[in-house]
Amino acid sequence: MKKYILAFGFTLFLNQQFKAQETAKAHSDNYDEAAFFTENDTVKKLTEVVVGGKSNSTNSSVNRAGIKTIDLPQAVQVIASEIITQQQSVRLSDVVKNANGVYVGSARGGAQESFWSRGYDMTSNNMFKNGFRFNGGSIPEVSSLDKVEILKGSAALLYGNVAPGGILNMVTKTPNFKKGGEISMQAGSYSFYKPSADVYGVINKSIAYRFNGSYENSESFRDYVTKERYYLNPSFLFKLSNKTEIIAQADYLNDDWTPDFGTGSIGKEIADVPRSTYLGAKWSDGNTKQTTASVLVNHDFNNSWKLNFNSSFQDYSRISIGTERIQPADNGDWNRPYGRQRAEEQILANQLSLQGNFKTGKIKHQLFTGVDTEISNTDAYTFRFFDPTTGNTVTVYDAVNIFDPNLYNSSLDGPILPSEVTKIVETETNRLGIYAQDLISFGEKFKALLGVRYSYQEAKPLTHDIVNDTETRETIRNDRAFSPKVGLVYQPTKYITLFSSYSNSFTPNTGVTIYNEAVKPSIIDQYEVGIKNEFLKGQLSTNVTLYQIVNSNLAQMAEFDANGNINTNNNVKALSGETTSKGIELDVTYKPMESLNIIAGYSYNDMRFTKTTGATGSFIEGDRLARTPQNTANLSFFYTIPNGVLKNLSIGAIGNYIGNRIAGWNNQINPSYPNGVWDREIPVDGYTTIDLSLGYNWNKFSLLCKLSNITNELNYTMHENYSVNPIAPRQILTSLRYKF
Repeated sequence: MKKYILAFGFTLFLNQQFKAQETAKAHSDNYDEAAFFTENDTVKKLTEVVVGGKSNSTNSSVNRAGIKTIDLPQAVQVIASEIITQQQSVRLSDVVKNANGVYVGSARGGAQESFWSRGYDMTSNNMFKNGFRFNGGSIPEVSSLDKVEILKGSAALLYGNVAPGGILNMVTKTPNFKKGGEISMQAGSYSFYKPSADVYGVINKSIAYRFNGSYENSESFRDYVTKERYYLNPSFLFKLSNKTEIIAQADYLNDDWTPDFGTGSIGKEIADVPRSTYLGAKWSDGNTKQTTASVLVNHDFNNSWKLNFNSSFQDYSRISIGTERIQPADNGDWNRPYGRQRAEEQILANQLSLQGNFKTGKIKHQLFTGVDTEISNTDAYTFRFFDPTTGNTVTVYDAVNIFDPNLYNSSLDGPILPSEVTKIVETETNRLGIYAQDLISFGEKFKALLGVRYSYQEAKPLTHDIVNDTETRETIRNDRAFSPKVGLVYQPTKYITLFSSYSNSFTPNTGVTIYNEAVKPSIIDQYEVGIKNEFLKGQLSTNVTLYQIVNSNLAQMAEFDANGNINTNNNVKALSGETTSKGIELDVTYKPMESLNIIAGYSYNDMRFTKTTGATGSFIEGDRLARTPQNTANLSFFYTIPNGVLKNLSIGAIGNYIGNRIAGWNNQINPSYPNGVWDREIPVDGYTTIDLSLGYNWNKFSLLCKLSNITNELNYTMHENYSVNPIAPRQILTSLRYKF
C-alpha cells in the first residue's frame, strides 16, 4: 500500500507543479480533436507523431476503436520506430525494455523469447502483428517494425481469446506515397552482422509499395551456438478513392538456430558453470519458418462512419533435434536425453468492424462493433529414438558431467540413432466473437466505456497413434460466454484523466490436457483504477495504474505427461488453481525538445495462488508464482546535440531492472516430503543492466555504437529448472545507415 500511495503522490506533486503554468497556456493549446482514426488508417496516420514511445493525446491502433489514449480507461504504451532505431534494437526483448511491467523470460531450448506482463505469459495468445494473433514460437524480426504497442489489462472484449495482463501488438512499416528508404549494416561482438534494407516508392497515383528485408548471421557468447536467418516483408497500398484504401502485405522468416537449454540447476541453486558453457550435443539443430499474409480494407462512409474488413493467414512450423532437459545429479553427472520436436500451426482470421460517431441529444457516442472469426489447426508430434538393430527405444544419448568440459565437448558429430514419429495430435479450433463497445461522453468531464462480447470456441483434438495405426477423436469441447466491460473516466481538466474499469472475461485455453482432452476455459475478473496526466502541451506524460486480476483457474504448461515423464510439448496444459495478481505501474515520458527523449517506468506485481484443492500434487495457497518478479523498472534517455561544434553528435543510455523471482517449479503438496511439501523453488536475485550508445549523423549517413551490459552483469532468464539461460555479457554493436 505504501508503494501505491507514493506513486499517486508523485503524480499529484507533478500536477501541482505544472498546474499554474498549464492554466496560463490553456487558451493557446491546439490539441487534435479528431479521435476517429482506426487501426488501419495508414495514410492518415502518417501525420501522427508518437513522442518518446507514448503520448496520452494520440491514438494507438492497439485499442482498435480509434479512442484517444487519454480517454481510454486503461494504460497504453507505444514504443515508436524512433526509439527502436536509437537503441539499435535487434530483438523484441530490446524493445520491451522501455515498457514498464513487461519482462522477458526464456523459452525451452532458446527457440523464442517469451514475454510476461502482470504475472501472465503473453507469448501463447497475447502477441499480435498488425492486429492479428501471432504465433509466439518464433523470434520476430524487429527491422520491419514501425512501432510496438502494449495494451495493459483486459483486452478480451476486442481480441477474444487472450490471457489477462495485456497484449503486445507489433505494427509493421507500410507504404506512404513517398519515395525513399535506407540501407543499414549492423555488426558486433561474436561475429554478429546484419545487413537490412527498407525501400518505398510510388507505382502510380493510386499504388504505393514498400519492401523490407534483412539477413542475420551470428555466433554467440555461448560456445557452439549460432544463428542464421533471413526475412522478407513486401507491402502495397492501393488508394482506390479518397474514402477507400487497401493494404496488402506479407512476410516470410526463416530462422536456423542452435537449441540451447542453458545451465540447468542442481537442487536449490543454478548450476555453477561458465556463462559460455554449452551443455548440448554439438549436432543439435533447429529451424523455424513463419509466413504471414494479410489484406486490410478501410472505407470511410463519411467523417463519422467507417467500415474495416481485415483478413490474415499465418503458417508456422518449428523443428529441432538435439539433447535437452539439463537435470544433473548433485555431483554434476548427467545422462543427456535425446530430444526431437516438431510443431505446426495454420491460422486463418477475419475481422469486420464498424466505427461510428453520433449524438443522442447532448450525449456523444463513439461506437465500435464487429465480428471476428478464426480457424486454427495445430499439429504436435511425438518422437522416439530407437536402436536400428533391435528396434528398442533409446532415451539417453550419452553420459557426461557438466563440470568436466572434456566430456561434453567430445560430442560426436551427429546423432547415432534414427528417430520416428509415434504420435500426432491434430487440434482444429474454431473461434467466433461478436462485440459492441460505446464510449459515451456526458459533456467534457465525464465519460463511460461500455462493452460486451459474445465468444464461442470449439476445439476438436484428433490423435493419430502411428505405432498402433489408430485414430482417436478426443472429446470435442464447446465453450461460450458473454464478457462485459465497464469503464468510467473523469477529466477535471484537459490534461488530467482519472479512470476505473471492471471486466469479466471468458478465456478459452488452447492446447490439450495430458489425456488429449481440450483444456477447460478460465473465468477472469479484472479491476483497474488510474490517473493519466499531461503537462507542457504533451511534452511530459505520467500514468499510474493500480490493478487486481482474479483468475478462476490458471492454465500452464503441464510438467509431466500421462505416464509421469517430463512433458516437452508446449501444447499440453494443466489447470493450476485460482490465482490473484495485483500491483501498480508508473510510467513517465518526457520530451522537452525535439532532440531529447526520456522514458522511465516502475512496476510492482504480486501474483499468488489463492485457491487450490490441497490434495497431493496441488500447488500451495499463498505461494508466489514462479518466474514473476515483484519489481521491475526502466529508465532511458537519448540526446542529439542540436548545434555548436558537436552538432549531430548523440548520446544515450538505457537501464533495466528485473527484481527477485523464483526459478524452477512452484512447490507442491506431497506427504512423502518433509512438512508435506515438495520444495523445488530456486530463489534468484534481481539484476540491472545498463546500455550506453554514442552516435553521429552527417548528411544522409548515421553511425551508432552501443555498449550493452556495461557492468558485465551475470544473471538468468528461466523457463523451468532445466531451461535456465544466462543473459548476454558485455557486448558492442555498431550500426551504419544510409538514407536515400
